[in-house]
Amino acid sequence: MVIRFTSFGRYLRRRFNRPVYKVNVDAGFTCPNRDGRIDVTGCIYCNNNSFRPSECKPSISIKEQMIKGMNYIAARYGASRFIVYFQPFTNTYAPVSHLETLYLEALSHPSVIGLAIGTRPDCVDEEKIALLEFLAKKHFILIEYGLQSIHDKTLKFIRRGHDYQTFLDAINLSAGRGIHLGVHTIVGFPTETREEMLQMADELSRLPLEFIKIHQLQIIKGTPLADYYENNKFPTFQYEEYIDFLIDFIERLSPNMVIQRFFATAPEDILIAPKWGRTRHQLMGDIEKRFIQRNAFQGSKCLCHRH
Repeated sequence: MVIRFTSFGRYLRRRFNRPVYKVNVDAGFTCPNRDGRIDVTGCIYCNNNSFRPSECKPSISIKEQMIKGMNYIAARYGASRFIVYFQPFTNTYAPVSHLETLYLEALSHPSVIGLAIGTRPDCVDEEKIALLEFLAKKHFILIEYGLQSIHDKTLKFIRRGHDYQTFLDAINLSAGRGIHLGVHTIVGFPTETREEMLQMADELSRLPLEFIKIHQLQIIKGTPLADYYENNKFPTFQYEEYIDFLIDFIERLSPNMVIQRFFATAPEDILIAPKWGRTRHQLMGDIEKRFIQRNAFQGSKCLCHRH
């Protein structure tokens, strides 16, 4: 079998010699872009209901959420090992003592082999990274930094509340400490050309990152971006256009990077654009077909030498 790109599932099977699945939990965090420290409106595209599973509710304890999620995944896929994913909002945005309690609760279950922690690069410090470094001595610990774009003009447009240098500082703080590092990106902002979007693959491949999530921009109801879009109808990715862009992006991405996600799939009832009318399975199938049609490989056009 020809391996054209490195997916997260393939990476986990190879590393742990068995299928490993993420189970999402909501620990009740907020975000400095919502609680007033930076702003109160959040990033202009953000509606957490666009990606949070319905069973993921902060009113239920972490352990209850885990068990419910693990039972569902085990019944559906036969999984026996899990990574607990602290997903909604900013999951290092609390005193380190509180974080330690939550993380240890998740790791106490015998079927849990590690944690994935979604956060912002401006919400980590030495004390928090030291905690993750300690946990990483015995567990798989992945910190997923929400960056969205390397371009400061875009970060300003989306009201991100930090610049690209803040992300670089967080990577420098986190690297070389046994913690796995990931990045979230969004492509399709009206502030960027196609080439500027592709430049993210070049730039991020030069950094000590191991994992990446790539999302097409989605316009979600109830967000400031939805209001902006109503008054400024900018183009969003068409289906075939996005698949071709994605192949170009991955060809320029380091061959050592693990791709956790290739696209976003917000619920249809809150999605304004782009509406593709495809299931996750169809999307992934069409991406794999395009790789074969173009004889494309991850990293085949990578310009970088990794640090």
